[in-house]
Amino acid sequence: MASAPGRSGRPPIFSTAHGSQPGAFGPVEWALLAGVALIWGSSYLLIDIGLDSLEPAVVTWVRVTLGFLVMATLPATRRPVDRADWRRITALALVWTSFPFLLSPISQQHIDSALAGMINSLIPIFAASIAMAFLRTLPGIRQVSGLLLGLVGAITLGLPAALESSAAAWGVFLAVVAAGFYGLGLNLAIPLQQKYGGPAVMMRVMGISSAVIAPFALAGLGGSAWEAAPVVAVTVLGLVNTGVGFLLMVLFAGRVGPTRGGVAIYFLPIVAILLGTVFRSETVLPIQWIGTAVVLFGAWLTSRRES
Repeated sequence: MASAPGRSGRPPIFSTAHGSQPGAFGPVEWALLAGVALIWGSSYLLIDIGLDSLEPAVVTWVRVTLGFLVMATLPATRRPVDRADWRRITALALVWTSFPFLLSPISQQHIDSALAGMINSLIPIFAASIAMAFLRTLPGIRQVSGLLLGLVGAITLGLPAALESSAAAWGVFLAVVAAGFYGLGLNLAIPLQQKYGGPAVMMRVMGISSAVIAPFALAGLGGSAWEAAPVVAVTVLGLVNTGVGFLLMVLFAGRVGPTRGGVAIYFLPIVAILLGTVFRSETVLPIQWIGTAVVLFGAWLTSRRES
């Protein structure tokens, strides 16, 4: 269950909750997982293309604003929200779709899209660790084993490229920090999703992030050129990968909880590697394919019934 309300009677800003479906993944859970993996796994390629002519903050602002517009078209977003929960929604916007969204394209100026996808395998590790602190409990042995395997696989995937240069190391650092924010956001989203539904929460989250990021985007307009391919890539990134993708992720995490909800992230490197190799001629080392297999096995363990 989520953390108890504070002395003021308002729910704490930093809290999480267990999922509504603790059993083994069924058809709905696997469908949501597959949707998140395919949509979010392609985000790194789209960001990479967008950075060909657009500044990182411009890429971020366009994707968030378009994501907001997608959410705003859904009738479910009109569900009212208690005034006391606006603090939590604002915090979620900052740690899930503001800070990491700004950091991710900056990191991809120094690392390729495949490596960016690999590093985001760490999100479930961060999400589970934060959930343990919030819930004051430990996941089952299967989930612990799956998370540890995922961590080993993620290191195997990302470390070789990170050691190549100081610029790449800086890009890896920023990507890891962003992954930490994503893990925190995954936890904060769950009690809000369970209370109000994904569309109502994410529409407000995207709107706040659009306003927060706007000044950075204005500063980056001078260094941006609105070329066709980057503009199309960022448009798809906003409408599909941000609008639809985050809605699916919130629904998925609300059903299975923060620890198992992060399992969808384990599949992102697979999609990112394939797309980066095919469309950007990025190189993937054999050891990174081994790491991918380890990540997949860890994902399977994490998806088992909580014990």
